[in-house]
Amino acid sequence: MTELDEMVSQKTTVELPEKLEFGRVFTPHLFEMDYDEEKGGWLEPRIVDFHNLTLHPAALALHYGLEIFEGLKAYRQVDGKIALFRPEKNFERLNRSARRLSMPEIDINLVLSYLKKLIKMDEAWVPDRDGYSLYIRPLMIATDPVLGVRPGTQYKFLIMLSPVGPYYPEGFKPVSIMATDKYVRAVRKGVGDCKTGGNYAASLLAFKEAQREDYSQVLWLDALDLRYIEEVGTMNMFVVFNDEVATAPLTGSILPGVTRDSVIRILKDWDYNIQERKVPIDEVFERHKTGEVKELFGSGTAAVIAAIYKLKFKEQVIEFPNEPGELAKKLYDYLTGIQYGKIEDKYGWITYID
Repeated sequence: MTELDEMVSQKTTVELPEKLEFGRVFTPHLFEMDYDEEKGGWLEPRIVDFHNLTLHPAALALHYGLEIFEGLKAYRQVDGKIALFRPEKNFERLNRSARRLSMPEIDINLVLSYLKKLIKMDEAWVPDRDGYSLYIRPLMIATDPVLGVRPGTQYKFLIMLSPVGPYYPEGFKPVSIMATDKYVRAVRKGVGDCKTGGNYAASLLAFKEAQREDYSQVLWLDALDLRYIEEVGTMNMFVVFNDEVATAPLTGSILPGVTRDSVIRILKDWDYNIQERKVPIDEVFERHKTGEVKELFGSGTAAVIAAIYKLKFKEQVIEFPNEPGELAKKLYDYLTGIQYGKIEDKYGWITYID
């Protein structure tokens, strides 16, 4: 038995706090490996005690945004098994982000095998309460200790784990959103389809302004025409018309969400007319007046499905009853049912931690 196997086999018990705020609590171990171009690439994959990083003040990630990350979850299913939801898709997306930012790709099979060992080692930290989960944050940063804009030659890759409470602590509740043409999130052929820190930093001012008007999230419009619906907060956006369900196409300015892909697949199987097309925000307001807009919702890892009861754009406001729409609720129940083992996974989306 290797030292790592011995570490994995050791069982511990953990008393998790009743209230788990997102990203506040971390498990005692993390996965780590380093990249050095001169030494042949990725070196020494390992699981270690959770620790602070030591970085040179000139590390490229700190100055030029050479940083990418991912977000996925592990779930304690109703039979006690621990499950991941489509983890290979998150690591494929990480590699797409890496290629776009001239960063090294990872070996997905290697990293996934270590992720399973990491979760197994810290499995006592996987909550067993309904709606709770273990959030997984892979992160890659350039560590070259040099000033100057250029691709890095040295990188650190980490995976940290954080037990989290339900996104909707008081039950599945809809949210309000505000569209803006004052700021843009990303432009086609840029890095809008990458999960990199700069995209999120650029969204914060608009988010604060929306919050001041008592709206939960920002609905982003396209950067060229300031007309077409793109993302809502950190989620992909869906509009349920009377004759179709529409979502923005993957043209390079929005993140290709794993939950988005799952929703599209499910809706096709449910015989919905699902369309990936440009949706003008004016169309939404005009068709709402005639009763053709039935509901709005977002999709993403954190919330799974976020029903929307109120949308504001300039002086126009759309309001629905302050309760989840029928399709949003159905999708939420179905996806979380798969994730928590309450519903059969006929798609093969679940990966178990053995």
